[in-house]
Amino acid sequence: MRANIKDFLPLFLQDVPMMDVRAPVEFIKGAFPNSQNIPLLDDQQRQVIGTQYKEQGQDQAIKLGNELATPLIREQRLAAWKSFTESHPDGVLYCFRGGLRSKVTQQWLKESGINYPFIEGGYKAMRTFLIEQLQVSLNTMPLVLISGRTASGKTHFLHKLSHHIDLEGRANHRGSSFGAMVTPQPSQIDFENSVSIDLLKQRHAHKRAVFMEDEGRLIGQLALPHEMLKAMGEQYPLVVLQTPMEERVIIAVQDYITDLYPHYQSTHGEQAHEIFSEKILFNLSRIKKRLGGELHKTLHGQLSEALGALAHGDEEGFALPIGTLLEKYYDPMYDYQLSKRQGRILMQAPKEELHEWAENYHPDTGQ
Repeated sequence: MRANIKDFLPLFLQDVPMMDVRAPVEFIKGAFPNSQNIPLLDDQQRQVIGTQYKEQGQDQAIKLGNELATPLIREQRLAAWKSFTESHPDGVLYCFRGGLRSKVTQQWLKESGINYPFIEGGYKAMRTFLIEQLQVSLNTMPLVLISGRTASGKTHFLHKLSHHIDLEGRANHRGSSFGAMVTPQPSQIDFENSVSIDLLKQRHAHKRAVFMEDEGRLIGQLALPHEMLKAMGEQYPLVVLQTPMEERVIIAVQDYITDLYPHYQSTHGEQAHEIFSEKILFNLSRIKKRLGGELHKTLHGQLSEALGALAHGDEEGFALPIGTLLEKYYDPMYDYQLSKRQGRILMQAPKEELHEWAENYHPDTGQ
């Protein structure tokens, strides 16, 4: 039998499959990328047994748990766990603290002829480990930020680099006021766990510079970890991707209309156009105050007309309002922020030149 797990690092570096036996409500709040929720207790059972534990102690809680675990429920739980262990013989299981639920699950499996280890300390200990390792990564890794005006193609550029962290990918959001995807964003804890693991893997794989996109405090509804935001604002060097306005408009239309609209169609069917249009115009209304009444009114009319044409497959109408948004709204904000960080810029160049530089950059020499 494999011993219960005390060393968390290999779990994340090797993407070890994890069976999470916590209740669904706990799993939704936060888990790990390689975990699957197959609970010992459902949400209602967890609440009832938790109340019993607080009021009458562990022994009575265990007794109640055994009473609730009818033969049918036990059979269902075991069938699901067995399926996981057969699919992932190298996996592990965990509960919140590596306590009673882990031990019960392990014992039931053992009685069925399956020896399967659990993680000592459970979810809480692994979460603490990732928070600590995030700080270590931020303090020790040679991180470089990719900056550039909105729709410069920073994410596309990032994906072509050998060593990078995709924060927007982990957040499931494109980063601007119009960047929401069809599928929801992960929980804040899931986002933080994934970013910490990504950094951990890069840190242990090599000592090359690791690039990530320069971000503000929020990516959609998700907040960057405070330590990361602080380091990005004050510490890390950056490179600036220079892209002509004409190309930026093309990129923006591609990212926010051409690529995104089909996802709405496949998800919402006949209601896709209405929902997509409402989303675009609502996002515009969110920045109305900063645009000013007249500019907002003009852009609202242009986008409404473009959305009407989109129903017939015509995307040309988006170029004008998107170009105006980039020039009048996004560029002034970006230029102001960049002006405060001039001393940390390593390189400013178009994508081809910047890519060659980035792939050959050595943080020890600064070249």
